[in-house]
Amino acid sequence: MTGSCQCREIKIPWALQMKAVSTVEPSRLVQLLTGAILGCGGWVLSRGASDSGMVTMLFEFERQACVDIYSVLVAAGVELSRGGHICLTELCQCTHNQRKDCGDEIASVDLEIQTCPAELAAVLSASIPV
Repeated sequence: MTGSCQCREIKIPWALQMKAVSTVEPSRLVQLLTGAILGCGGWVLSRGASDSGMVTMLFEFERQACVDIYSVLVAAGVELSRGGHICLTELCQCTHNQRKDCGDEIASVDLEIQTCPAELAAVLSASIPV
């Protein structure tokens, strides 16, 4: 794990904090992501959308589903920060390389997504801190 993904070592070794942007309407995005995460076998622990368009989700999944989780985030219209992509790539590569030893371990993601119109999303995605 690298410091760039803001991973935090607690009870769950793969506890990731990530930021992203999306042009999808907040309540629709919460609905899409909830269904997608559950469809991959994950658990949504908390979710919500604020009046300012900020969507927050805390979810967990077995590491063996990391590629599926990564795919559904992108497919749902979530544009992860550079650090978020690095973090999920590391998780997927590590899980693939140690499949027998860690596939049923739990990964946790604390995801914060700023939703906005398409024009603003392009500007924000370039300025999201890693």
